[in-house]
Amino acid sequence: MCVGAVQCCGAEFDPPELKCSCNAALHEVCMCTCVTSSNPAGQIAGRRRCPETRALDWSVEYKTPDFTSTGMYAAMPRDILMVVGNEIIEAPMAWRARFFEYRAYRPLIKEYFRKGAKWTTAPKPTMADELYDQGYPIRSVEDRHKLAAEGKFVTTEHEPCFDAADFIRAGTDLFVQRSQVTNFMGIEWMRRHLAPTYKVHIISFIDPNPMHIDATFNIIGPGLVLSNPDRPCRQIEMFKKAGWTVVKPPMPLIPDDHPLWMSSKWLSMNVLMLDEKRVMVDANETTIQKMFENLGIKTIKVNIRHANSLGGGFHCWTTDVRRRGTLQSYFH
Repeated sequence: MCVGAVQCCGAEFDPPELKCSCNAALHEVCMCTCVTSSNPAGQIAGRRRCPETRALDWSVEYKTPDFTSTGMYAAMPRDILMVVGNEIIEAPMAWRARFFEYRAYRPLIKEYFRKGAKWTTAPKPTMADELYDQGYPIRSVEDRHKLAAEGKFVTTEHEPCFDAADFIRAGTDLFVQRSQVTNFMGIEWMRRHLAPTYKVHIISFIDPNPMHIDATFNIIGPGLVLSNPDRPCRQIEMFKKAGWTVVKPPMPLIPDDHPLWMSSKWLSMNVLMLDEKRVMVDANETTIQKMFENLGIKTIKVNIRHANSLGGGFHCWTTDVRRRGTLQSYFH
C-alpha cells in the first residue's frame, strides 16, 4: 500500500503547522496497519514516498508550450495511481497544477517495475486551452446541477483526461463517473486498454460538482457499497438487481467550522477497507463506526481530521498496490 505525504506545496492554503499535523496522522495510519515491531499483526506493507522525492518543490512555477502554472502537493496517490492486476497505471490528470505530480511516485513505481509489475502511463494531455470550457459558468449550485445533468463540465473532449480517483473497482468490473476532471475520451481509453478482461461501467450521480467517486460511491466489500444519500446514484437499481446491498452512511459529524478545501464533510465515508472484515475510519466519526460494527466489520480508528482539510480521507491518501485473493466478477 502506498501512503501519501505532504511536502512543500504550491497551494496557498497549506500552512506549515497543517503539513506537520497531516504527516503525523499519516504516520499513525502506517503504524496502525503495517507490519512493524510494535504491531506485528498489521499484515499490510505500507510504503511512504521515497527520500528521492523530497527535492520536489511544488511552489516553483513551471512552463510548457501551452500553459504556465505552479504545482499543488502530490499528497493523494489515489488520484494519480490505479492498480489493476499486476499493472500500475499513471493517470494523465486534468489540472495544470498537477501536470508533474507523477514525479513524486516514480521512484516507487520504478521499484515495483523492477520486481515484475507492469507500468503504463496513460496519454499525457497537453492541457491546452481547448481542454477547458473557457465560458463554463461557476455561479450557483443550481447552475452546476443543470450543467451536470446536461452532460456539461469544465473539461471538454479535446483530448483524453482522467483522475484515477474517478474509478472504483470490484474484481473484473470498474465503475467510473464523467466528472470535472475525467472526460469520456479518458474513460474510453481505459475501456479499450483494459478490455477484454475488465469491464468499465459509466455511472452518474445527482451532484453539482462531480470530482472523484470515493466520497460518493465507495465499495466496501463483495456486493456491498456505501452510497452517499446527498448524491444519489442514477443507476442504483442496476446494483440492486445484481444482488448488491446498498448502504446509506450516516450524516458526517465533522464540525461546520472545520476547514475543508476541495472536499466536503462526506470524507467520513472515504474509508479504507483493509480486508472484508476490517476498515480504517476516522476516530471522530462515531456514527459511521457504529454502522460498520452493525455490518460485522471491525473498525480501526485514526484521527485524520487535519488531513481531511487538504481534500482527502483514508481512501484518497492511500493506494492499494497488492491484495490477496482470486480475480472474479461481483457484478452480473
